[in-house]
Order: sequence, then structure tokens, then C-alpha cells
Amino acid sequence: MNLQEFLRTWRGTTLENRISRIVLVLLATAVLLLTMQVNRIERTVVLVPPALSGPVDLARNSASREAQEAWALYVAELLGNVTPSTGDFLMQTLEPLLANNLRRQVMEVIADQLEEIRRERVSMRFEPREVSYDEATRTVRVTGEHITEGPGAKPVRQLRTFELRVDYDNYRPLVTHLDAYNGEKKKESTDADR
Repeated sequence: MNLQEFLRTWRGTTLENRISRIVLVLLATAVLLLTMQVNRIERTVVLVPPALSGPVDLARNSASREAQEAWALYVAELLGNVTPSTGDFLMQTLEPLLANNLRRQVMEVIADQLEEIRRERVSMRFEPREVSYDEATRTVRVTGEHITEGPGAKPVRQLRTFELRVDYDNYRPLVTHLDAYNGEKKKESTDADR
């Protein structure tokens, strides 16, 4: 018997319908399983920011070393370049980048220092020279020349290091550790800092 002739009969048509229903159920099940699998996969976004020469990987709760270094450099430049007129901008820009456990303490210290900068009409400038990354503690150190200038005084130049740890929460960078000190000596991390 020929298949074409069989499918033209009533028995052939009903058999074809049954097979089609089974195939449809299998295909619907496969689509459902694939949809569930795709929703469970954490996506990795690849970005090429203008400050970097290559791509960086950014996942929901982590990022590549290059991304952490770029954010640490950005925050260090924000903190190191302050004039009496840029203080409010600094606080507005920095506040959303700080983790909850640091935000209040850091903002209070910055507010006190800004008041002193305004009172003495001092300008500070930071020229980064080196960015280093400590793999063990995931800490970025930005070292450079910090220059303080005031009216009627010679500029004071000193080596300054900003030490930061940048974590990610829902693709958003958060500074979870922040320290600034004179010199380039690497400070020992304590368990409380981690």
C-alpha cells in the first residue's frame, strides 16, 4: 500500500491527526522546558566603557578586575579633586555609590572636610599615577600625587593612596571599603574591613 493513498483514507487522516497531537504536545513541552532553562541562566553583559581599552565582564553580582579598577579610579578622582564649589556635586555623585554600611560614616566625614575646605578656601587636586589590584582581598589601590592649594600659600604636594573595594549588586557598583592615606605603603587589611 502506498503512503499517499493511505493518508487519503479516513483511517490515515485520523492516524495523522493523532501523531500530530503527540508531536504538538512534545514541542510545547520542549518550549516550556527551554523557557524555564533560559530564565535560570544569569546573563553576563560585556561592556566597553570609554575609559578602558578592552571589554569588561559585568554580571549581576560581580565584575571583572578591569571594571573594579575603573570604578575605583573614578571614585578616587572624585574624592581627590575638590574645590569649595564642587563639594555638593561630590556628595550627590558619591552617595549612591557607597554601600549602606559605609554611607552615613563617609558622608559625615566628607561633609566635615567640605566645611573646612570652604572655610579655608582650599582646592585639592589628585593626579593618579598607579592603579594596583590585590587579588586576595579584591582591593584596588589608586596612588598618585595629591596637591593642596590655598590663597597665599605654596601648593603642598604629597603622595596619596585611595584604597577601595568595589562589589556589585544587581549590576550596580557599590563601594564596600574606602580608605585614604598618605604614601603608597600597602596597609594590612583587618577582618573588620573585609
